[in-house]
Amino acid sequence: MSSASGIGMKSSILPLAIALTAAVFSHAALASFDRLSADVLDVVPPSARVSGAPGEMTIQQGSCRTFSTAEVRRRIVDVAVQEWGFFGFHIVDQTNPDSADSGAPRSLRRPPRLGAAEAARVADSIAGYWTVTPDGSWILDRQNRAWNGPSGVAARWRDPWSAAFVSWVMCESGLGDSSRFRHAIAHHVYIDQAIRARDEGQPQTAFAAYDVGEAVIEPGDLLCTARRAAYRTLDERRLHLGASARTHCDIVVKVDEANERILAIGGNVRGSVRLKLLPAVRIPGEAMRPVDQSRISGGRTVFAHLKLRAASVEADALDNSPTIKALGGRDAVQPRV
Repeated sequence: MSSASGIGMKSSILPLAIALTAAVFSHAALASFDRLSADVLDVVPPSARVSGAPGEMTIQQGSCRTFSTAEVRRRIVDVAVQEWGFFGFHIVDQTNPDSADSGAPRSLRRPPRLGAAEAARVADSIAGYWTVTPDGSWILDRQNRAWNGPSGVAARWRDPWSAAFVSWVMCESGLGDSSRFRHAIAHHVYIDQAIRARDEGQPQTAFAAYDVGEAVIEPGDLLCTARRAAYRTLDERRLHLGASARTHCDIVVKVDEANERILAIGGNVRGSVRLKLLPAVRIPGEAMRPVDQSRISGGRTVFAHLKLRAASVEADALDNSPTIKALGGRDAVQPRV
């Protein structure tokens, strides 16, 4: 499997997983990883929520799991990490100046999309993400028509699925009630919910919105950017609450203070589930925050930190997730650092 940083020798990928605390990767990817058995990580695969082949796929299940509040934060991390593995451990390094070179064409700085065979392999998983959203049925119908077109199962998803991915992770982690988290096909829906939760004092809502640097970022939190409008602060979004906006949120899985970076997993990042390495900085009097990348061509400002109202877990929760622990003894192609 190729990567922008080259391919290294074949070896156990457990050292690679541990090396995430210190090493730097550029658009790296490893072999895909089968999901763990339920006795290791109790997760119902998204593919189990649908039936039928692409072109005839239908929703079979839309309900969410129930877990105690004490379990939610760790489950969010563990569920997201497993999906990252299933999609092939793709990594997008935004801390690498070479990969963020504003002088290079954007097409050369972005990781490639999935090939036809891989798109077919993950089709029912992506379809499963949509099942927890109110609009999932008609979106899947529309995608079936695309799959029945000239490109077949290799057809790209007609609708961006990043918010559906986040919604499914929250649903599978125990946030099923819409009063706690609004599952949606657009990120701005639950961003606005988190803003209102803090502004109006709604304690039942799972997330509360903060400007970056205002609160400590922890695994299980969400970091959100916007393209249209290009919000820089929550106050700018407050002017448009309820209005449509092109936004994107990633799930924090590790806060790496020693290397000044935040690791976060997002869906539909170049058509896949990918881990982002976000450069971070600590400003005196503030919590560590993502670096503003708006001055880089194609870069965006994290304008919203959605903080989960749940007990903390360790900052390196990624390293302790069942998926990473299960990598021991497995062989895979290791990208050169």
